[in-house]
Parts: sequence; C-alpha cells; structure tokens
Amino acid sequence: MVAPRDATSPATGLALIPALLGLVRFSHTVFALPFALAGALLARLEWPTLATLWWILVAMVGARSLAMALNRLIDADIDAKNPRTSGRELPAGRLTGSQVVVFSAVAFGLLLLAVSQLPPLTWVLWPIPVIAFVLYPYTKRITWLCHLALGLTIGLAPMGAWIAVTGSIAPAAVLLWLAVAAWIAGFDIIYALLDVEFDRANGIRSVPARFGPDVALRITRILHVVTILLLAAAGFVAGAGIIYQVGVVACAIVLAYENATVDPKDQGKVQAAFGSANMVMATLFAVFVIAEVSFS
Repeated sequence: MVAPRDATSPATGLALIPALLGLVRFSHTVFALPFALAGALLARLEWPTLATLWWILVAMVGARSLAMALNRLIDADIDAKNPRTSGRELPAGRLTGSQVVVFSAVAFGLLLLAVSQLPPLTWVLWPIPVIAFVLYPYTKRITWLCHLALGLTIGLAPMGAWIAVTGSIAPAAVLLWLAVAAWIAGFDIIYALLDVEFDRANGIRSVPARFGPDVALRITRILHVVTILLLAAAGFVAGAGIIYQVGVVACAIVLAYENATVDPKDQGKVQAAFGSANMVMATLFAVFVIAEVSFS
C-alpha cells in the first residue's frame, strides 16, 4: 500500500465515523438496497416478516461495507496515482490500512450474523458474494469485462433477499439478478468515462479505454435495453401485475434519459448520469414493487 500523499493524520475516535462512511460511499447504498427490497417482496408478492426484513438489511449493510472496504484496500495504489481518486480516505491518509482491515472484519462478522438468522441456504451460499468481493477489484487489471463482473456481484443483492424470504432459488430471482447485473454494468461503463486517459496510461482495463467513449456508450445502451427486458420478464415470471410493469416502463424512461443526456466530454453530465439518474431509477423500481405488493 502506498504512503499518504500529504500529512493528513488518520481519523480516530468519533472522527472515524465520517471517514468510514466516506470509505464505503454510504450514499451509494441506494444502488443496491432498493433492489434487495424488491427481491424480498417479489419472492412471494407479499411483505415478509419484520424480522426477515431486518436481517436482510443487516446482511446488506455488512456485505456492502465489506465489498467497498476490500475494494478500497485492493485499489489503494491505483487510487493514489489517479488525481480524481487520490483524495479518497486511504491514499489521503484519513484512514490507515489497519483501520480498514478491522472495519472489514467487523462488516464480515455482521454479514455472518445476519445470514445465521436467515434460511439455511443463505449460510451455504454466503462465500459466493464474499469471494466475488475479493476478485472483482482485480478484474479491472485483467479484462474490460470488469463492468460485468461488478454487475454480477452487486446483482446478487436481490437474489440473496429472495433466498432470505423463500429459502430457495427461483427463475424470477435469476432474471432479477441478471437485470441488475446488466444495469450496473451499463452505468459502470458510464462511470469509467471519467478515467479513460488514466486507465490507458496505467494498464487499467475498461470498455471506454478499450473501445473509446462512443462505442462504450452504445454498449451501455444495449445493456440498459437488456435490463428493461429482464426486469419485465422477472415480474411476469414472478406473477407481478400491471403496477409492476408500469414501474418497469418508468425505469425505461429514466434510463433513456440517462443515455440521451450523458456526454463523455462533460464530466458533470457523466457524474449526473452515474449518480442521480440511477438513484432515481432504483428508487422508482422499489416504489412500484411496493405498490404492486400493497395494492394488487
């Protein structure tokens, strides 16, 4: 791990809280949490017990915190070299590697605690996402398919929530997993537009670095069309009704807007497409799934 670039002292005491929240990008939880909730609701088209929802939430917090902490640890050297990311907590010295390792252990314990309270299959399968958390950061060093690896990893959230409710895997859960994987892979390609020149100069693999921004955006559009088709199919197979499918149409409109407005030459528009549009899309989907279960 590289040494901090400045003389910033590592956070201690209560100052650790904002530093750790910055490390895991807590605000970005909205990318996965709404889909986990949707998976839990679509599993039986009814509200699970409060206890089940609670342990799903705990598992999500533990898993996402572990994933982000591992990603930051493994990518610390890359982040330090990139002007856009050199201000992150580890390269800037606001957190030490030892602090992040301890935080990772706590997050891992939280995940294990949660799955121990859920159906046995969740305990059997928990190593799969954890292995994916470790492997994903290395994919960007090997292949431009790293975006899909990220999508398949985060897309496990609704699949896990489905299993937490039913204790089994179903075709609709697989479709939902693949839909989220395609969605995340698409917007991660958009995010990679911010680092095209850095990635090319430092051997980091990404679709924009390999094929250029224009081709990258075309691939994103294809992935987002696939996302909508898979979301519609997941709802149909799960037995969801018209409210759900109206929600899918609303998500399609948001993704169409995102892809129409993103401009690789304008970092502000790239950030807006990556952040705001996708947060709206995830929230909309969850709202319509809640309405489907509550009012149909």
